[in-house]
Amino acid sequence: MYRLIIRSIFNQNLFLKRYSSNSNNYINVTIIDRDEKLINAKAKIGSNMLDVVLDNKLDIDGFGACEGTLACSTCHVVLDSENYKTLPEPVEEENDMLDLAFGLTPTSRLACQIIVEPRMKDWVFVVPKDVNDQR
Repeated sequence: MYRLIIRSIFNQNLFLKRYSSNSNNYINVTIIDRDEKLINAKAKIGSNMLDVVLDNKLDIDGFGACEGTLACSTCHVVLDSENYKTLPEPVEEENDMLDLAFGLTPTSRLACQIIVEPRMKDWVFVVPKDVNDQR
């Protein structure tokens, strides 16, 4: 648990310091929702992908039910394998929640744990067709 907290604080502070003075601190990403609709979204660098969905007011039923506290798997997204490989390894708590996710794949992650970086420009995040909310 401490490892998760320390990593979260480190990531937030690192990105806030690095990009807070940059006036161009948004990138474009694509989210494919449960209905397979392609949605172009603006993603603020340093935020997490759950916040991107919320900030863009995307209506994805049940998405992010625990508000990013790692207490559910409702913000489960799937990435392509090349992009997935570039992310930091998931912490144990994330893996525990992913075990409960509907449609788990080898490239599944929780959106609340993916910190937006400039290199993620034009990445695609796929939301599985169904959700398994076991809070």
